Amino acid sequence: MRVAMIGTGYVGLVSGACFADFGHDVICVDKDPSKIERLERGEIPIFEPGLDDLVAANVRGGRLSFALDGAEAIRTADAVFIAVGTPSRRGDGHADLSYVHAAAEEIAGLIEGFTVVVTKSTVPVGTGDEIERIIRERRPDADFAVVSNPEFLREGAAIEDFKRPDRVVVGTDDPRAQTVMRELYRPLNLNETPILFTGRRTSELIKYAANAFLAMKITFINEMADLCEVVGADVQQVARGIGLDKRIGAKFLHAGPGYGGSCFPKDTLALVRTATDAGSPVRLIETTVAINDARKKAMAGKVAAALDGELKGKTVALLGLTFKPNTDDMRDAPSLEVAPALIAMGATVQAFDPEGMREASKLLEGVVFKDGPYEAVEGADVVVILTEWDQFRALDLDRVKLLVRQPVMVDLRNVYRPEDLRARGFRYASIGRA
Repeated sequence: MRVAMIGTGYVGLVSGACFADFGHDVICVDKDPSKIERLERGEIPIFEPGLDDLVAANVRGGRLSFALDGAEAIRTADAVFIAVGTPSRRGDGHADLSYVHAAAEEIAGLIEGFTVVVTKSTVPVGTGDEIERIIRERRPDADFAVVSNPEFLREGAAIEDFKRPDRVVVGTDDPRAQTVMRELYRPLNLNETPILFTGRRTSELIKYAANAFLAMKITFINEMADLCEVVGADVQQVARGIGLDKRIGAKFLHAGPGYGGSCFPKDTLALVRTATDAGSPVRLIETTVAINDARKKAMAGKVAAALDGELKGKTVALLGLTFKPNTDDMRDAPSLEVAPALIAMGATVQAFDPEGMREASKLLEGVVFKDGPYEAVEGADVVVILTEWDQFRALDLDRVKLLVRQPVMVDLRNVYRPEDLRARGFRYASIGRA
């Protein structure tokens, strides 16, 4: 199949590289000249484990290429994927669809023969209808079908998720479009991956509903963690005890400083706005959004409490800045709330992250960035684990104790066992554990 991928951000680049690895002929298109130049030089603009090798192998194999001008790619494509950004719109929280609409306008003027136009971007219910209207208005003669095909990629495990997904959701009632989509995903037949065909609006809602449910699950266990701290229970054992129930499951039951990233914050907010506008508010998700926002803000107070409430003149070492490990994504990361709050309370903040330093330096004013974890903890009054990178899971604690000014650790990801830290002479605080 011939595929044009509009957008070379996280979703577009991963999807394009994986489709190429399936054997399809893929051209990834982007309006940013610097991004295309970097990709043509073999430089990957995002950090995702294994993506650099996957892109390089498929470029060498002639199945994957990049273009600034998408005209030829769109004209010859069997399927054109829209994989552009849909950030939260300033002021009201709705998804900003300007890039999606611009892509639809461009596609309308270029498609030839029957073409499947696929929304891979996360979009509100009814967006496919609007894309169809835009194309039909400009090209009444065009032979096309608009399909919803939401992505369910976890940053840090995106290639595995694309190639071995739990399911593929395709929103279309057009038999010809279904045939094209089945062929695109045919390599997944080997793993007997379920392909769920639904109506287009249903498919669009599935994406939002899935992310909102997972965000709610995280928020639930965070609230249980707060309760555990008050009543003297252990949230990790609570999570295990309920997670073994197959109706609940263990995933996304890890207490922490609140969810962040490119999907959950904006998608929960967009679902709330869509539901409110439709006159059918989603109160659980509204509450989830509010609780999560408050939780990230409250984490600085937890750090202060570990130093008896006083941070003025103290040095705080932050280990981890990205919203999760194995990514360089800083979008809505808890560190964006925690670091400024610590500084406002009079602390000096020195930090290290294995992959997020470059992006973090653009977003966090007043933070002193260090070259490694041990450089970050040197002279600190408290060490805060904010992102559970593997290299923070096995720190040389004896070395850490020699480097810090005070042996105090606030573990916001429950990486360590309390008894181990206390046996080494640390004052230790974590999430939802005595």
